[in-house]
Amino acid sequence: MAKFKLPLNSIVKNGKYFKCESDNKDNIRVFKIYRYDPDDQKNPRVDTYEIDTADCGPMVLDALLKIKNEIDTTITFRRSCREGICGSCSMNIDGRNTLACTKSIDEIKGDIKIYPLPHMPVVKDLVTDLTNFYKQYESVQPWLQADEPENKEKERLQSKEELSELDGSDECILCACCSTSCPSYWWNSDKYLGPATLMQAYRWIADSRDNKTNERLKHLEDTFKLYKCHTIMNCTNACPKGLNPAKQIAKIKSLIVSNKI
Repeated sequence: MAKFKLPLNSIVKNGKYFKCESDNKDNIRVFKIYRYDPDDQKNPRVDTYEIDTADCGPMVLDALLKIKNEIDTTITFRRSCREGICGSCSMNIDGRNTLACTKSIDEIKGDIKIYPLPHMPVVKDLVTDLTNFYKQYESVQPWLQADEPENKEKERLQSKEELSELDGSDECILCACCSTSCPSYWWNSDKYLGPATLMQAYRWIADSRDNKTNERLKHLEDTFKLYKCHTIMNCTNACPKGLNPAKQIAKIKSLIVSNKI
């Protein structure tokens, strides 16, 4: 199956228009949705849908489900929990990477423009290929690595202070909103790990129960893997969970310097 990578300023046209026949014009909202089907070998386009928002839930995902169920069954997107927990429905809405399930329709003025995450290979419509993203996540070995305890019947305990070190990292849902908003990741996604993966890396570096801190830091000390972060802060602005990936990346850099000293 061929894949199309959405450029920053892609030009799409010749889309379809699905007009709503409702008498209640006050609740009619216009959704302009990016469409790409690799099987028809046509250029990407934007289809326009009018729906009566009085007849659906308050979130953008509710509108997408209404469009798919009642107007156009061919439209393709990911979704699962509908509670901002799984990260499946990440997409670019009104020019910003976010989760469709937590983005309110009323927050958006004018036409609602929906695109896939930028600078990722598009599988179909709003579905992007996250293969490389997950390979990068796997590369930081996101699991506890610790020596065998002397007493295997005793739990690996943490103090409240030690647990607090994980705050701001372990809430990440791997939606990729931050990484795909980062210019450094757009141009170097083959080498730069990106904000999401680096934040997950810090989560294990900061874990008091993990014994591989030095090995983890050594793995990250690389011109591209880590230091392609230029603290632009797009990642922090984009995070739908209100996290600060840039801050955690700065902590990794600081730990590497401290270890050398």
